[in-house]
Amino acid sequence: MKAQLNAYIQSEDARAQAGFYQEALGGRILSVMTHGQLPGAPADMQDKVMHLVLEVADGNVLFLSDTFTAASGGRTVSLALTFADEDEAREAFGNLAGGGAIKFPFEQQPWGVYYGEVEDKYGIHWQIVKQ
Repeated sequence: MKAQLNAYIQSEDARAQAGFYQEALGGRILSVMTHGQLPGAPADMQDKVMHLVLEVADGNVLFLSDTFTAASGGRTVSLALTFADEDEAREAFGNLAGGGAIKFPFEQQPWGVYYGEVEDKYGIHWQIVKQ
């Protein structure tokens, strides 16, 4: 199985936190998607970051998003696995869900990728993405 592993940081202010890391570690923001870019987003969420990609320290990538409620159990970091192959992504999603809980089904999203979330049997939160 071939995939890329990234830390996914949930933040009270993803833009500010990304700016701090950018200054502290060098790098650049590759993309920012807000909830307002999707149809039907509530007015109070329009400017909230849904997904921010930050390249730091010579090619390492961090993902960040704004939080909207207190993360349960202090969860503020997720592990994001990005696959080029859909079958491998589905297999990893299913394997990680074994004994755990599916939080968000693995399916095609309005922004064009396949995406799902699972909490494994040890309580680790995984985001599985097929680019």
